[in-house]
Amino acid sequence: MDTMSAANAEPLPALHRQAIRLEQFSIAWMLIEASVAVTAGIIAASLALTSFGLDSVIELVSASLVLRRLQAERAHGQPDQRAERRVLRIIAVTFFLLAAYVVIGSVIDLATRAHPERSPVGIGLTVASLLVMPLLGWRKRRVGASLHNQLVLADAAETILCATLAATTLLGLALFAAFSWWWADPIAALAVAYFAVREGREAWHGELACDD
Repeated sequence: MDTMSAANAEPLPALHRQAIRLEQFSIAWMLIEASVAVTAGIIAASLALTSFGLDSVIELVSASLVLRRLQAERAHGQPDQRAERRVLRIIAVTFFLLAAYVVIGSVIDLATRAHPERSPVGIGLTVASLLVMPLLGWRKRRVGASLHNQLVLADAAETILCATLAATTLLGLALFAAFSWWWADPIAALAVAYFAVREGREAWHGELACDD
């Protein structure tokens, strides 16, 4: 029996508990990731690292929303979908504000040739995220597919996207650390801005609150 078949063979309550635990782990990880990335980014004056941390804050809010819906389902209650859509709109606006902040900051850094400091802590954090996020995203996708839960599947895609952001940020930090390419940091930050706009559009259209 393959892995997916084994997952499908599990009772739905057990799968539901797994989904809740995965979201709880996501929240705990994002709390650490956001606090370390923002702090290290400010200390190193790294726009890419700070932006990665701010994105983690938004991912934290999204994971909390998914967890609330899963807990409501477990209690056999009906979640307030209108309220959740309002929250998703707020999340979308924060993504757009993040993108605007990053674009403006990147333009200023490129124009002034701003030089960030090297950040071993930031490199270590993004490497850790690259190890954790793909596995966590795969687990969410596996459980979400077994539950036929579009919400968990959408959050799995968000988690995998977080790994992409970690890779982009790591590239910018590593290029600067290795070659002193000062422009690598703002360019990496612009990649974060692109993904922030993409996530913002998805949140605005309610893709985390799938009803089908």
